[in-house]
Amino acid sequence: MCTVSFISKNNTYYITSNRDEHRKRPASLEPKVEVINGIKILYPKDPKAGGTWFAINNKGVAVVLLNGAFTKHISKGPYKMSRGLIVLNTASAENSLEYAARMDLKGVEPFTLVVFQEKRLVEIRWNGTEKSSKELGIHENHIWSSATLYDTAAIKKRETLFTKFLATNRDYNGDSIINFHRNNNEDYENGFVIDRDTGLKTFSITQAVIDVKGAVLDHLDLQNEKRYSMIIPEEQPQDLLS
Repeated sequence: MCTVSFISKNNTYYITSNRDEHRKRPASLEPKVEVINGIKILYPKDPKAGGTWFAINNKGVAVVLLNGAFTKHISKGPYKMSRGLIVLNTASAENSLEYAARMDLKGVEPFTLVVFQEKRLVEIRWNGTEKSSKELGIHENHIWSSATLYDTAAIKKRETLFTKFLATNRDYNGDSIINFHRNNNEDYENGFVIDRDTGLKTFSITQAVIDVKGAVLDHLDLQNEKRYSMIIPEEQPQDLLS
């Protein structure tokens, strides 16, 4: 939930996320499909709060969370709701973008939410007081880094590495994008895979690949060196990107 990239190529969309947490936090459960509000959702569950940082549903909607909004904040918990539950609430809504636009966030810790729905990509940020949203081009490539973990210089460096990766890897695919997310250039403080003395480390990498045929979820458990690949059961795969 601390590094997210969106890459578009020939009507295929790759959304990839690195989850950074403290070593004391329990590892996530392997991805499974659950039915919430009548909608099938595939996601890795956080056993501590019951939510997630990454979910896709059978309508081809992807919802991804990053901690923090624009700048690093001081936690003022306890909060009324886990941010991971907001991901599930959004993914299980009849219209995820409409739900995200009207959801009441008072008493929720700051976050950034990336929502991909029906060829629309929207970034929603909540700074603890105000909610803002911005629609982004789906034929462009984007990367986000959590404001709670990375300062301005680190975020800029990561953006530069992302741009370089795209420029030098014209034939990229899901695996090569995951490999990019696994690279830290021996920078365990600000690389894409971190392992800090403070106890923060990268637990996993999760990726959704969405195209006209449907959606596939890949989840790499870096702690146990396990990889899970699953297809979300779609009702009408031909309509996912209509």
